[in-house]
Amino acid sequence: MRHIIGLQVTEVLGFITGGYCVWLTVEENIWNWPIGIANNVIFLILFWHTNLFSDSALQIVYIVLGALGWYWWLRGGPNNTLLKVRKITVTETAVLCMITVISTIAMTYFLRHIHDSDPFLDAFTTVLSLVAQYLLCKKVFENWPVWMLADLIYVGLYWYKGLHLTAVLYALFF
Repeated sequence: MRHIIGLQVTEVLGFITGGYCVWLTVEENIWNWPIGIANNVIFLILFWHTNLFSDSALQIVYIVLGALGWYWWLRGGPNNTLLKVRKITVTETAVLCMITVISTIAMTYFLRHIHDSDPFLDAFTTVLSLVAQYLLCKKVFENWPVWMLADLIYVGLYWYKGLHLTAVLYALFF
């Protein structure tokens, strides 16, 4: 991989597009979705080269969810109107917690067998990220604390993997 001042080009591009995407999301700007999709392609490449296979696959799912989120934000409200921010329900919370636990256990088992560099953390952060992304796509306010938990774990994981700029980006996300 090409380097700029000791950093991989993909990591630098991921930092720039990721930071811009989150800023646009905070502003509820619809352009967060295409910028986010570009960011996902960049991180798919970066994570693949560092053997974080679950995080690589997660980027593919993000691309699909990015397209859905883009559509839902524009047409997911009543009568195909703009989607409004809402709070999570108790039922949604219970279902998403169960999905998180079961999926993390299953994915950890799978990742151990394909020699992932950190199966549990890779699985747990992947599942948390999917839950957070789903909530974001549906404009559920509680996506933010789920993202914050995932980001906190990602900071340590990426620093450990030598992706220091990416760790800084996730610290900023937090």
